[in-house]
Amino acid sequence: MRVARMPQVLDRRLSLDMAQVTERCAVAAARLRGRGDEQAADLAAMAACHRELQLIPVSGTVVIGEGSEGECEQLFVGEKLGAGGAEVDLAVDALEGSTLCAKNMEGSLCVLVIAERGSLLKVPDAYMEKLAIGPGYPDGIVSLAQSPQENIQALADAKGVPTSEITALILDRPRHAPLVEAVRKTGAAIKLITDGDVAGVIHTTNPHESGIDIYLGLGGAAEGILAAAALRCIGGQMEGRLVLDTEKKRAQAKALGIRDGAKIYKLEEMVRGDCLVAATGVTDGALLKGVRFSREVIETDTIVLRAATGTVRRISTEHRDFRKFRMQG
Repeated sequence: MRVARMPQVLDRRLSLDMAQVTERCAVAAARLRGRGDEQAADLAAMAACHRELQLIPVSGTVVIGEGSEGECEQLFVGEKLGAGGAEVDLAVDALEGSTLCAKNMEGSLCVLVIAERGSLLKVPDAYMEKLAIGPGYPDGIVSLAQSPQENIQALADAKGVPTSEITALILDRPRHAPLVEAVRKTGAAIKLITDGDVAGVIHTTNPHESGIDIYLGLGGAAEGILAAAALRCIGGQMEGRLVLDTEKKRAQAKALGIRDGAKIYKLEEMVRGDCLVAATGVTDGALLKGVRFSREVIETDTIVLRAATGTVRRISTEHRDFRKFRMQG
């Protein structure tokens, strides 16, 4: 099912501003890929993102960021960024897959979301149980209220194929051993990834190219909101349920206005209204190419999405003014 059309509240010209932010983040991180230093790559991307967000013509508030105020110096939740303009929510992962970048493995991205003020679900620093499929299916055919086996079977029935032709994407973590076992009992295939579940959710929107039909498992709650924003633009279904397994997390959730810790959030509850999503590849991956360095140009590969129109733009850029990038170092 396609995403329902909605009022175009955000200025579409922000798309290019956002692309510039994620491009600068990606270049900063890519200079450190393969060096084995996750923190250095993360910090470089964060500094570039913070600097570039100050130039965007919005009055933004970070609602999904790199941590709480006091835990990090930049891109903390509640920080005000932008050069002035419409009041918006900002959600950012300056380097999605820092381990992938440090090891020069596939799938590292820089991701930015701009959304209508108050439209993004605010979440604590916790895990989120996630379930996502792409567009074209009846509403509610899969749900976190069902078992993994029931969801795999329902998806196979909707596609008109046996479960053996379904492929699930799951983060390769010890905590997912029972989930992997349950999915394999259905006869479905599994693709395991080490990191990068934002891109993983996006892969469900184009199974003909990605080979991924469904995303399952626990990942960061913040990444869940970023992924939900992307699905809000492209189309698809997603549910999320917070894992509030400590008193600290439950207190954080309560402070954010979350009263039911066991609630299953649907896509439209995680991201309401119009939003724009930009992502630039740091390392090569199935979704985007990584940054390319040569003597004369720096090449970046970016995707920009919009919820109000369902637009997907791919931007391949050659950067020739190296002075702007040198200033970042």
